[in-house]
Amino acid sequence: MVILDRKSAICVLGTGLIGGSVLRAAVRAGYEAWGYNRSAAGARAARSDGFDVSDDIEAVLGRAAAADALIVIGVPMPAIDPMLSEVKLRAPHCDLTDVVSVKAPVAAAVHHHELGARYVGGHPMAGTTESGWAASGPDLFQGAAWAVGVDPGTHAQAWTRVARLALDCGAYVVPVAAAEHDRAVARISHLPHVLAETLAVAGAGGGDLALGLAAGSFRDGTRVAATAAELVRAICEPNEAALLEALDDALRLLGAARDSLAAQGVLGELIDAGYSQRARYDTLQRWEITDIRPGDQDWLERLREAGQRGGVVRTLD
Repeated sequence: MVILDRKSAICVLGTGLIGGSVLRAAVRAGYEAWGYNRSAAGARAARSDGFDVSDDIEAVLGRAAAADALIVIGVPMPAIDPMLSEVKLRAPHCDLTDVVSVKAPVAAAVHHHELGARYVGGHPMAGTTESGWAASGPDLFQGAAWAVGVDPGTHAQAWTRVARLALDCGAYVVPVAAAEHDRAVARISHLPHVLAETLAVAGAGGGDLALGLAAGSFRDGTRVAATAAELVRAICEPNEAALLEALDDALRLLGAARDSLAAQGVLGELIDAGYSQRARYDTLQRWEITDIRPGDQDWLERLREAGQRGGVVRTLD
């Protein structure tokens, strides 16, 4: 069993909505925490709010190396490679995690930069349509799921540090392998982005009258379409294969409903099935994993299997 100082140092690289919220939540939880923002203006904004954020990557990572900090990468997928290059150069022995919305491409980049020995993938399932430091907040992760990777070779101590950070930020931990994570989020995160954009365009096709009549269902269905386009692309496009599979399923369902409506004037099975599956989401029971400890025999595979069956981690000894 692995036991760590729960307030070990945290270094956040990228202090936008998610990274900034990690920094805020970690500081509130009592961690020594600091961050990096490539924008001098963004770093100044964070400092004006009382947080230790710099645009000097050499100094930030030098401090991380000296403190043996857990490094949290919070930049979009297109910026992952240059950020990992900096980590490899300046703090290669630190434990490493990320908060990017896909896991397999990040893991591949981490291993390409020879940083895989201390890496644990992470993805807090929380966000808003806003972006940047000003949009971040310490409560963003309260009650949220936080995916933490259990891929083969994951180091028990690094996993425990990442899981403890997630818990201290107010989330609960869902253990999951990278490829399975990416297939899942394609359906419950990335596909909804694409469908929201589609609904926004189709709805606006009805002109100002349609938009003037639009109410809750249109507003809620298009909420994430208000996210900046470049962020949506950075979130969805790196998960191409899994998103294509999800889109094919959605198109099949819509096509069958369309054909049924055209031939018989009814929407077929889609409505009943949708109602049933939404009810399943609303009543899904999460159970707590209490009998698996990092470092135990077969702990990674056991956590992976438990996560597949709805198990979550809410406490660590």
